[in-house]
Amino acid sequence: MSLIRNISEHVTSIMERDPAPKSRLEVLLCYPGLHAVWIHRFTHWLYGLHLYLLARVISQGVRWMTGVEIHPGAQIGKRLFIDHGMGVVIGETAMVGDDVTIYQGVTLGGTGKEKGKRHPTILNRVVIGTGAQVLGNITVGDNSRVGAASVVIDDVPENSTIVGVPGHIIFRNGKRVVITNPRDIRDPLSDALHEVSQRVEQLEEKVKNVERQGDGVPSS
Repeated sequence: MSLIRNISEHVTSIMERDPAPKSRLEVLLCYPGLHAVWIHRFTHWLYGLHLYLLARVISQGVRWMTGVEIHPGAQIGKRLFIDHGMGVVIGETAMVGDDVTIYQGVTLGGTGKEKGKRHPTILNRVVIGTGAQVLGNITVGDNSRVGAASVVIDDVPENSTIVGVPGHIIFRNGKRVVITNPRDIRDPLSDALHEVSQRVEQLEEKVKNVERQGDGVPSS
């Protein structure tokens, strides 16, 4: 009964996040991301029993059927929604929290041959856009959003929106983040705002100079 309740809860959460399905049955039968996640529960259990080869063989079969590759060692939280699914890769030491949404073509991968924890930790209610690459032993904080095709190689604070290659934060806690340090990753809007700010300062200085010169001119 607990398994049925968890699947029902998962289906409900998908319907809340995706306007496409017309029925719960459609989600159950036609959503490969859902199938991949639930078979991963089984392969992860096998992995915990040190049945590594069997777990990998089953996961490779799921990869062939769904287009989603989740290593049996990955830790997946509740109600993960992998939309469309094709091309999603989740590495062995990746950790994914609750109510996370991942779109097609996303990689939660490593950056080399290092040992130990080498894949990302994705906390709760994160959304990762199409084609994004989140790489290395980094953490993406609660409620954050990763833009499509971004490459994230550093920690992302909670409540942030990150875009670009390499990724940089453009919103934090609902407020625009303006980048003014020239050594930071540049963003077109930040560049424009910084240039406007510099121009305003220059104009203010010119106005002050004119006023000082005017004060020094005797009246006729």
